[in-house]
Amino acid sequence: MTTALNDPQYIEMRDRHMARLSAIFGARSVDKAVDQPANRRDDQPAGGPKGRPRDQLFILNGIYGSGQADPYTEPELWVNQALESLVSKVDLLRDQVTFRPLAVEYGPYGVHFIDRILGAEVYVDETSRQWYNRYCEHEVGELAHPDLDSDSTWRLAKRAALEFVRSGAKLPYFGLPTLSSALNTAVNIYGEQILVAMYERPEAARRDLQIITDLICELHAWYRANIPFSQLQPVVAAHRTQPPGFGQICGCTTQLVSPSVYRDMIAPLDDQVLSVYPNGGMIHLCGSHTQHIPVWRDMKSLRAVQLNDRAALDLEAYFHGLRDDQIIYANLFDGMPLEKVLEITGGERVVIVGDVK
Repeated sequence: MTTALNDPQYIEMRDRHMARLSAIFGARSVDKAVDQPANRRDDQPAGGPKGRPRDQLFILNGIYGSGQADPYTEPELWVNQALESLVSKVDLLRDQVTFRPLAVEYGPYGVHFIDRILGAEVYVDETSRQWYNRYCEHEVGELAHPDLDSDSTWRLAKRAALEFVRSGAKLPYFGLPTLSSALNTAVNIYGEQILVAMYERPEAARRDLQIITDLICELHAWYRANIPFSQLQPVVAAHRTQPPGFGQICGCTTQLVSPSVYRDMIAPLDDQVLSVYPNGGMIHLCGSHTQHIPVWRDMKSLRAVQLNDRAALDLEAYFHGLRDDQIIYANLFDGMPLEKVLEITGGERVVIVGDVK
């Protein structure tokens, strides 16, 4: 296994794709892009974006390793099985059109990973087989700082990460658990109480949001210190792959707050998380979030937006409203097929995520 996942020829193939991706991110400086007026780029004619030849598009559609062991009782075994499952997939890296990175992603408790560390009860729904949580019983403003040294959820995640490092496999990426964001986590553990508190008890809301943010930053920092720089990727590692040194936040719940609330209470926290990484990072969006484009345009640490489902329908608003150093990851689906992505973007500043025939 180790030999196949350390083969220099496959690492070179992976890195060749990554060099192309890095070139997309590095095409313009952040400072120049921030100073440029919205809705106009000096590389775009007034009539619309230049078209990029189809064979020069950046298409991303990677593969995850899988294991049969119980990841909650035998995380080390699960990681090794996931690595073993990728051995037969290495030739997919030969694809010169689509980047198919290999990834081991250990994601205990799904999107409720942080919730559980903060003391929320997390459970599996027997019908949907999805993770859910029950709201915390304490009031907003009473969230306790978790003791990571004694936390079973965090110990489990660390065991998996350290086993990946011990394996010596250099080819696959390591995808983080869902480290989420302050607002996503607060809505998970409090529901509408946190939204009400932002207006009625803003100091209590700010206190708990900061505790969540500090926790998320601490976990990101641990992974940065322990996973090889070239292999560390945030969650959904094979479909939101970024160049090394970029992070990610989850922005699903930003659709629930006004532009002023986001700007004043949430954006500084999102910026704090992204700033853990030397190059900033990405925000994942899946709903109706365009009211925040002006704030995101001014956030230097925000270098990419990832759009799927409802958010992808607003591709044109993001493409014209964001800076031109901010890359857009567009997930293809029936409402946003490849042809429409190309009509809007001309293939510029976009990573196309999905299966392109």
